[in-house]
Amino acid sequence: MRRGTALRALGAATAAVAVTGGVLLLGDGGDAGTPGRGDDLPPATTTVVRTDLVQSKTVDGRLDFAQRRPVKSAVEGTVTVAAVEGRTLTMGQALYELDDKPVTLLYGPVPMFREMKPGDRGSDVLQLERNLRDLGYGAGLYVDVWYGKDTEAAVKRWQKSLNRDTTGRVGRGDVVFQPGPVKVVSADAALADRVGPDGPVLTVASTKPVVRAQLDQTDGPLTSSGTRVEVTLPSGRTVAGKVAGTVRPEESGSGGGAGAEEGITVEVVLEGGAKAASGEDPKAPASVKFVSEAREDVLAVPVEAVVALRGENGGYGLQIVRGTTSKMVRVETGMTADGQIEVSGPDLREGLKVGVAAS
Repeated sequence: MRRGTALRALGAATAAVAVTGGVLLLGDGGDAGTPGRGDDLPPATTTVVRTDLVQSKTVDGRLDFAQRRPVKSAVEGTVTVAAVEGRTLTMGQALYELDDKPVTLLYGPVPMFREMKPGDRGSDVLQLERNLRDLGYGAGLYVDVWYGKDTEAAVKRWQKSLNRDTTGRVGRGDVVFQPGPVKVVSADAALADRVGPDGPVLTVASTKPVVRAQLDQTDGPLTSSGTRVEVTLPSGRTVAGKVAGTVRPEESGSGGGAGAEEGITVEVVLEGGAKAASGEDPKAPASVKFVSEAREDVLAVPVEAVVALRGENGGYGLQIVRGTTSKMVRVETGMTADGQIEVSGPDLREGLKVGVAAS
């Protein structure tokens, strides 16, 4: 059957129908391997190319910082010095002040869950002693899990440097433990606000820049950790990245709302870290391209060039055109992207001319 006849038969019940790679293919290629005459030539031709195929989805995103989390007051009090938005804080610095006393940032994975005093024992004591040593108050301090006289003396030296009462004890509201340096994302309590206990005072994040983007619920595979991403930053620069994971709506900083709950907020880390995002406007949108699948250096043709072969063997074919003759050859199909489909077979090579339906 001529290609023109096959095209006229698309609406008939005899048309062959196949689905591959999510693309609907219609056609009737006859028997593969059968040479065609001059009047069997297709209405148009295209060329087999060697290229990279990429399946992707592009959405808007915004620069942010990883691991947003709230910092709540452990005790009741009045904010006398509020947190400063955008500031980066390190070990020993005050996050804010409550009742005219600094609430100090210290490093460690264990949250401040009790007052620490002589005689106590635990991993929280161990991380307190490590901080005292690293801040320069460790003279005579033996770093272990015991809150002994040496710990008490180191605490008093530290308290004196902060102009606090030298009690030798560390109250629940005196310090906040975080894994490392933090970026103040927002000040949730203003000067003179009465807070706590458990009232939010500020929101912090790590100092590692990320891009947050929202995907549809149907885009679950794109949210997998490690998925490749290309980010076009507000300046126009393109940097590579990968999906680190998803975040809850309240962590996304998008303001929440019913619309935010309908999608999945994804956090993307950038190659190059802080340097990659240096000088970029965090309030301007970025473009985030999620790469779900990629095939490199493959042969491809437009989807319209592939025809479904009828008969008991079925499969798919391409009509190779040489001068005034043509020949249908059987091919294996692969991934589709941007209107092209991957093809392979012993009779294929780059540059071959193949038939395609007229547009």
